[in-house]
Amino acid sequence: MRAPSAVLLGLALGWAACATHVSLEETSLARAGAFAEGVERARLVADIDALVAAHAEDTPLPCDLFEPGTDSTRRPVCHLTRDRARELVRARLESLGLRVTTHQVDDPRFPTTNLIAEIPGTELPGEVVLVGAHYDSFFLGADDNSSGVAAMLELARLAAGQRFRRTVRFIGFDLEELGLVGSTRYVRAFPDERIVASLVFDCVGYRSQEPGSQKGLPGFPLPPRGDFLAAIANEASRPQVEELKLLGARLQHVAVVAIVTPQDGSGPASGNLMRSDHAPFWLTGQNALFLTDTANFRNPHYHLASDVPDTLDPDFLTGVTRLSAAGIAYWAEGPLP
Repeated sequence: MRAPSAVLLGLALGWAACATHVSLEETSLARAGAFAEGVERARLVADIDALVAAHAEDTPLPCDLFEPGTDSTRRPVCHLTRDRARELVRARLESLGLRVTTHQVDDPRFPTTNLIAEIPGTELPGEVVLVGAHYDSFFLGADDNSSGVAAMLELARLAAGQRFRRTVRFIGFDLEELGLVGSTRYVRAFPDERIVASLVFDCVGYRSQEPGSQKGLPGFPLPPRGDFLAAIANEASRPQVEELKLLGARLQHVAVVAIVTPQDGSGPASGNLMRSDHAPFWLTGQNALFLTDTANFRNPHYHLASDVPDTLDPDFLTGVTRLSAAGIAYWAEGPLP
């Protein structure tokens, strides 16, 4: 997850916890619940370990790409890796029988490569249900963001070979940590897509049951224990966050706190809600839900060398991934017989 800029640290936020005004169709709920049960904890753990190893073996971006005086405490830019993680994600997706394409932007300073794999919809292929996570990380990046990439890969494994009415698309975003670079370029390149629902994972593996382990986001009190998933939407994405909240209540995979930020999310009160790859979608009127453990508001290892697999809670990550699987199946209307 991208670190907050200094301007955003003291903001008072005008969010509201969303109230559910939707109901779930029971046949679709049962199908989504059955699909979610296929998530395997051991695979999530193995993928995190593999991604962390990839970052450990990689060569960081050169420090001299960055301006002198960059705050290396907040943004440890001399420890940013991505190449080996990108190749691992590509290999995992291809091993599932998915065709992986790239969205590349050549830039003399920061070129980017987004990885894209999809399952075309059988009846509504122009309507997209999107799953995204950034694969670049500072240090080993177990929570930020190997946890999110592992969740995406597990959803891809479940969906591969299945049939859905709508297209299901998986995207590994590049250079989120430098300012949402890959996702911004993606949205600009494909402005007319019809995204009916999307999930963006960023830091989804850290949980603490200790009282006081969860910091309140500026201007908005949160439960005192960091044992829930935050599902964050803007007004355009309100129906989807309400549906996800209701799926969570029915399926009981993980506790969910659902939050809606006003309008498109770009107001001065919402800075800490715009810190990941969902933000470019919001700013262009597209649907996106941001799923997170709230990163530095809970996890003391955020952007540090101590962000390692042993600090994560695999059961929490499994619950997050199962809830997300149910959401994808519900919105994409599948798997079909």
